[in-house]
Amino acid sequence: MCFPPRSAATVKPSSKKKWYRRACPNTLLSRIVLVMVLGVISAQLVGTFLLARQLRENVRVEALSAGRYLASNAAGSIRFFRDLPPAYRPILIEQLRTMGGTRFFVNFNRTPVPVTALAGNPLVDAVVAEVHAELVHSLPSGTAPRISFAWPQGLQVSDDGRTVADLPESWVETTLLIRPRPAPILVIQTEFEKDHWLYLAAAMPDPHFLDNANPLTLDRVVLQLVTLFTVLLLAVWMVRGLVQPIDRIARAANAFGSAIAPEPIPESGSAELRRTARAFNAMQARIQGYLVDRERLFIGISHSLKTPIMRLKLRTELLDDEAMRNEFHEDLDDLDVMVKAALQSLRDTDIYENLVEVRLDGLLARLVKRPIHPNANITYHPMPMRIHGKPLALQRAFGNLLDNAVLYGDRVQVRLSRIGNLALVEIRDFGPGLPEVSISAAFEPHVRLGHGQQRNRAGSGLGLGISRNIVQAHGGEIRLHNHDEGGLVVSVLLPAMPEQEG
Repeated sequence: MCFPPRSAATVKPSSKKKWYRRACPNTLLSRIVLVMVLGVISAQLVGTFLLARQLRENVRVEALSAGRYLASNAAGSIRFFRDLPPAYRPILIEQLRTMGGTRFFVNFNRTPVPVTALAGNPLVDAVVAEVHAELVHSLPSGTAPRISFAWPQGLQVSDDGRTVADLPESWVETTLLIRPRPAPILVIQTEFEKDHWLYLAAAMPDPHFLDNANPLTLDRVVLQLVTLFTVLLLAVWMVRGLVQPIDRIARAANAFGSAIAPEPIPESGSAELRRTARAFNAMQARIQGYLVDRERLFIGISHSLKTPIMRLKLRTELLDDEAMRNEFHEDLDDLDVMVKAALQSLRDTDIYENLVEVRLDGLLARLVKRPIHPNANITYHPMPMRIHGKPLALQRAFGNLLDNAVLYGDRVQVRLSRIGNLALVEIRDFGPGLPEVSISAAFEPHVRLGHGQQRNRAGSGLGLGISRNIVQAHGGEIRLHNHDEGGLVVSVLLPAMPEQEG
């Protein structure tokens, strides 16, 4: 249970810590699942990074090797057409187109054909540089080939503006990959005679080398997502089986103080969880036995002490000295009050009720209307509020606090409000307050401070302790502090039920 800071002097956590607390889930299940998901994602990211690095390097080596091979074939074709008589060149090209199956699509132009080259890809630039270096090395000096990669859509193949789409399918179906999955085309243009440009176009031996260098293809992404969701489902299934026994133990521990006869929790789950459940059941049985023995002990002491106290009172009546007789009577009365107070404390704390929904605003309204003094000046500021609790125990706890405020203050102010998921009851008296050094001792049994003894000589000093025990049994907390303008403020924090809409 988290409560607001105890005082303004409390050191506030840093903003970084606050951000971490907001980002971190509250439940064990969500935390373990989050760690599993982050672990799988981190492993996949690192694996993908290493795979991408190795894949790009392998594709680069293979693409450069294929580029050198293609450049070597292109150099041979360029030398062949350069040595061929000009009159035979068109005839040979026509024959090649008719036969099909050639490595290059070949054409002669009078000027270089403009090509929209692929740009901004390091692998493409590396292959173009490798092909250019190979051609410069294989061709006669002075030859300056123009090399570029381009997509087949809209690729111009002749100086008269014709594109790949304008060519007969038989000319390019075995040379250029146009459909169903187009691939980048290597275009080489070289001038080996004045106004005679040879145009060579071909796909790489591995046409889709650019796609192969991409580690985030659809199939790889789908595989990683399937792995992630599979691990997530297995983690949720496994962790739920681990968390459920722990949650049962937590609920049983929380209900132990409220149940008349707490039931043992089932011993299920892993060996460690079974041992924990067995130990909790044994502890619960021992504590329950201790509580029963304590109640029997107090009842026995009560009955055993009443008779000797009464006998002592009767014997004091036989004393002749009146002053001594009165002193004996006072001592015996104090002893009788102490025994009764101890028994009353036991009864007030061990109230056997079931937890029900309690209208806290209504309970306080009833207590405010019947104070310990009929002429008490009590101001009440209510607010609709519902909690789970034991009505009689809560009535006794707040009754003790109100009685103390009425006895020790000139007037009392009661305010009910909500702080997040907590109900806050503030009871302020306008009395002298408490010394700061005595606030921590105010809850101790039979501790009565100076001003309390002067105003209420019949008190036993157990009211605050009883109220605190009841509030803590409801999962709450009581705090005391002096008001800046005088008087003591008792703040009671209790878990509140969600607000009802409408």
